Amino acid sequence: MAVTSAYLAIIIIWSTTPLAIQWSSAGVGYEFAVALRMVIGLAALLIIVRLWRLPMPIDRDAIKVYFAGGIPLFLAMSSVYWSAQFIPSGWIAVIFGLTPFLTSVFAHFMLGGQSFTFAKSSAMLLGFIGLTIVFAESFDAAKSSWMGVAGICFSAVVHSFGAVTLKKLQPTMPSISVTTGSLMVATPLFVLSSVIHGIPNSIPDSSLKAIIYLAFMGSALGFPLYYFCLKNLRAEQVALITLITPVTALLLGIWLNGELISIHIWIGTAFIVSGLALYEFGHLLRNSKSQC
Repeated sequence: MAVTSAYLAIIIIWSTTPLAIQWSSAGVGYEFAVALRMVIGLAALLIIVRLWRLPMPIDRDAIKVYFAGGIPLFLAMSSVYWSAQFIPSGWIAVIFGLTPFLTSVFAHFMLGGQSFTFAKSSAMLLGFIGLTIVFAESFDAAKSSWMGVAGICFSAVVHSFGAVTLKKLQPTMPSISVTTGSLMVATPLFVLSSVIHGIPNSIPDSSLKAIIYLAFMGSALGFPLYYFCLKNLRAEQVALITLITPVTALLLGIWLNGELISIHIWIGTAFIVSGLALYEFGHLLRNSKSQC
């Protein structure tokens, strides 16, 4: 029951995060919204680390890990929040669904041993076709939509690069400690960016609620739940989350935010999700054929 609850919670969190990002920035600016989220999230994680007595080493190797996680986190999240001004919230989850492909490419060059089978190559091609359709639609939509799509693509690239860099460093500390250390590096940068762009005089209630939701659910709770599922479920089961959330995020944007999603975006989403499914489960089809 605990694993099932955690699994469902991750789907809800990942599905609602894009919409919450847009709501949190309304009336306060994206710089302040992401900075306050990270400050609250870091405070919550520090409390968790303290209560659970998790190690937070400060030796040279640990500091390398924190910076390897913190700098990409700052760049990727800043880009996501900036891009959310220009595109519907559901598009964010759709484009970010490409991160498994990008992570594999970086892993191939940085870690070695990552081979691209026919199924995986075909999956990446499907994902690229889907992204191309989304890009084409962004030029036909609002004038600045293409900037939002480009910004999310940049964020996905940076996020994937950061994940592989952390993998290469092979940190031995708990994942929550890595997340906390990364936030300790990134949060001052978020705060500095917010100060440079100006602190709002007031915070609308709706924005504050969204910021608090993202801080606790997206940061302090989301990461531990994700690693809990990774520990207790098969990798294929966890991978299903990335197939579900692009669609649920689009539906939530339509339902809660009145977003208009064209048929081209749904087609692009279908290509990306199909690519992800082939990428994650193509080996199962190959194994079943070999057994026949």
